[in-house]
Amino acid sequence: MSPSSATTCTSLLQELQIIWDEIGESYNDRDKMLLELEQECLDIYNKKVEKTRKYRAELQRSLAQAEAEIASLMSALGEKVSFPRKEGSLKEQISTVKPVLEDLVMKKDLRRKELSETLTQIAEISSNIAGNDYPVTSGPEIDESDLTQRKLDELRAHLQDLRNEKAVRLQKVNSYISAVHELSEIMSFDFSKALSSVHSSLTELSKTHSKSISNDTLARLAELVKSLKEEKHERLIKLQGLGRSMQELWNIMETPMDERRRFDHCSDLLSGLADDALKKGCLGLDIIREAKDEVKRLNTLKSSKMKELVFKRQCELEEICIGNHMDINSDAARKNLFNRIESGDGDLYDILASIDGEIEKAKAEALSRKEILDKVDKWRHSKEEEKWLDDYEKDENRFSAVRGAHKNLKRAEKARSLISKIPAMIDVLITKVKSWEKERGVPFLCDKHPLLQTLEEDIAMRAQREEEKRQCREQKRLQGQLATEKEAKYGSKSAKKKPLGQSLNTDNVTKTPIGRRIGSTPGRSAISGGKDCRGNSVIPLNYVALQKED
Repeated sequence: MSPSSATTCTSLLQELQIIWDEIGESYNDRDKMLLELEQECLDIYNKKVEKTRKYRAELQRSLAQAEAEIASLMSALGEKVSFPRKEGSLKEQISTVKPVLEDLVMKKDLRRKELSETLTQIAEISSNIAGNDYPVTSGPEIDESDLTQRKLDELRAHLQDLRNEKAVRLQKVNSYISAVHELSEIMSFDFSKALSSVHSSLTELSKTHSKSISNDTLARLAELVKSLKEEKHERLIKLQGLGRSMQELWNIMETPMDERRRFDHCSDLLSGLADDALKKGCLGLDIIREAKDEVKRLNTLKSSKMKELVFKRQCELEEICIGNHMDINSDAARKNLFNRIESGDGDLYDILASIDGEIEKAKAEALSRKEILDKVDKWRHSKEEEKWLDDYEKDENRFSAVRGAHKNLKRAEKARSLISKIPAMIDVLITKVKSWEKERGVPFLCDKHPLLQTLEEDIAMRAQREEEKRQCREQKRLQGQLATEKEAKYGSKSAKKKPLGQSLNTDNVTKTPIGRRIGSTPGRSAISGGKDCRGNSVIPLNYVALQKED
């Protein structure tokens, strides 16, 4: 183990000990985990040793096989090959034996078989170029007395010339066949039949014969490809026209997507796909017939559904406007639309296109209003909670132990927190609305009313309510002060001599009846308070708070 790896293992073990200390692992568990780590390391070493043993056995087997093959080849060729034997490693011994073995194999294969193969290929290529339909069954006999390298080079040079000419011709034939195959898949015609009309050897059925590469075959293939491409172009133009007609009719009659998917292959052609992107069978005659039938069917349904579609689109426009609090006069728009259709002044297509344009504009405006309307909804919700809180605080029994009282208390607490944010909400809304109006140059209407004016009115109303509350508190303070002064001036009276307007309620020993209506004493003026969250209260000038007698 290297010092760096030992240091790494040591540091990892120390870190593991620290982690165990933090976790609180028992020493038994620690010992168990360390034993597992040691066992895993031992398993890895064992696997590596076993793998290396197998590799050594393979090298020994390869070396023995190579030496046996050398002995066999030297005996078959009648040649003796000497090579130094190294007493080194297995790999070194194999590297010494391998070149000798390769040399013997070359002498066996290249000197006896290559001559026969070369002559056979020369005969086959010559026959193909000449246009002979019968394949060469066997090549010329080989002169066993002349197996020199010079003879082999001459035959190879002649074969190479023939191969070059064959390759050029075969490349042209395969190019034409590939083109015919692609066109047959796109236009759904019989590929084999088309090639058979040129030459029988070009089809898959004639695997025993090589493809014809004669001049006549090349000329006929070129003419076939040209005519098929022209037909493909005509079909493509026809289907694109049918596809555009279907798209227009589908959009007009709002055909469901499930019905449209049946003609997705026609819709894809409208995107101007390249030739290599056309799908299989997309230009078949059956596809063209189906597209024609669909266009015919849609044209039949078009006239009966146009009016229905126009009013449906108008409803969609109204829903967008109403849902986003936009200004729209539905009755007038529908009446105008009905008059145009009945009078025949406008074409239904033009009317529908006009409504579609208005729908797009409405969607764009709705998107620009979304952020502000979301804040308006929050503001209105806060105002509703504020109204509920006002009614709740006027209820004198709100602290009674009735069912649901704790829920109302929690709601009141949340409502107060929400109400405290209303001024900030209004400020943000005003800023957003002013920015929106400045950008578009038109007022922001919400339910046919300028939102900015509504917000300013709410600010003024809120300020007025705050002023009324302040006056109410001030009046209460003055009434309490006046009552204290009267009590100090006239002193307390017996509870049996009840003052005018005092309640008969005797639950409390001392009570200041603020918030009750008490009539004024005849002959004396009374002070009437302002608005309170619990109503008006009037205290007589001669009122004195008295203790109840036992």
